[in-house]
Amino acid sequence: MSKEQPTQTRLHVTASRAVASRIYEALEVAFEEDGYPLAILEVDEAKDIHEVSLYADGDIDAVEKRMEALLGDIGVGVTFEREILPDTDWVALSLEGLKPVRAGRFFVHGAHDRAKRRIGDLPIEIEAGLAFGTGHHGTTSGCLDMIWQVARRERPANALDLGTGSAVLAIGLAKMARIPVLATDIDPVATAVAAQNVRLNHVGAFVATKTATGFHHPVFAQWAPFDLIVANILARPLMRLAPEMAKHVSPGGSLILSGILDRQRNAVVAAYTGQKFRHVRTLSREGWVTLHLKR
Repeated sequence: MSKEQPTQTRLHVTASRAVASRIYEALEVAFEEDGYPLAILEVDEAKDIHEVSLYADGDIDAVEKRMEALLGDIGVGVTFEREILPDTDWVALSLEGLKPVRAGRFFVHGAHDRAKRRIGDLPIEIEAGLAFGTGHHGTTSGCLDMIWQVARRERPANALDLGTGSAVLAIGLAKMARIPVLATDIDPVATAVAAQNVRLNHVGAFVATKTATGFHHPVFAQWAPFDLIVANILARPLMRLAPEMAKHVSPGGSLILSGILDRQRNAVVAAYTGQKFRHVRTLSREGWVTLHLKR
């Protein structure tokens, strides 16, 4: 086998959330036509450290000079670090170590593990190459466990999967409860992936996917109120959304919330008890918590 050759470079910089957001927004506009992938990531919440990365090939020196000149124009002086990335089939590599996940009766797997399904399983097929939530993160498996318990007991008539990602939670709800599920995301790429996974799992009759930013989108008014809302996003957005969650959940309805670190649990619970939600249960997994709240 020939030795892999570097074909792509990651140009990255760390900054505070405010500065990182300005950098990301400027690069997103400037490099839109180049098609270079761009990412922003929270590295350390307590220290307010965020990282912005741009992945490029070709003349990296020219790309970096262009980036630095652009940021100089908006008053942000930073120096980018470089990381050479090998020419690797990341999908194949991720599949090598990706094992099926069981949560409740749900069995989340890739195409390569279809033969491992058991009688009584509710299989959810999600490919690692379409990874916006494969079931392997503690928040996703925690949500699936909580969905299994809550939906079986409360029998909701409809549901919302807010920030659906891969649609793994929406698919699980549809397969288990056979109810209408609205699956929304702010990212159109994620929504497209969600729609593809919905078709793959044959639940298109139950799950509707939609790109929607915030509860002001008209699709929520068309579907609300929801007997069950599931949101696996992040603690801060969840806290900001508490008043809107209260407006869109049915009287007596439930919320299943995750993307919350152990240390953030009390703050999130407080935000929702302030909106007259009652905390029912906390499920801890791998340093993350999943909350069940009732209105």
